[in-house]
Amino acid sequence: MKKLIIALMIVAFAVTATWAADVVTYENGKGNVTFNHKAHGEKLGCKACHEGAPAKIAVDKNSAHKAVCKDCHKAQNGPTKCNDCHKK
Repeated sequence: MKKLIIALMIVAFAVTATWAADVVTYENGKGNVTFNHKAHGEKLGCKACHEGAPAKIAVDKNSAHKAVCKDCHKAQNGPTKCNDCHKK
């Protein structure tokens, strides 16, 4: 029985770790912004954001409000109002 419980805990941890890697939260005073990497990748493909080999993209206030996020949201009919992304 102990082995079964340990195995279930390992599986639960692996699933949680995999899900957590797909969702990134940016903390912000106007409300946290949650970015679902997996959903964006499935909809747009890697090349929409990543040039060459996928690598982490630096996102700051200026890039999020312009080229990295908002311009793409406008082109793809995504959310563009402050409270659409910033959630308190």
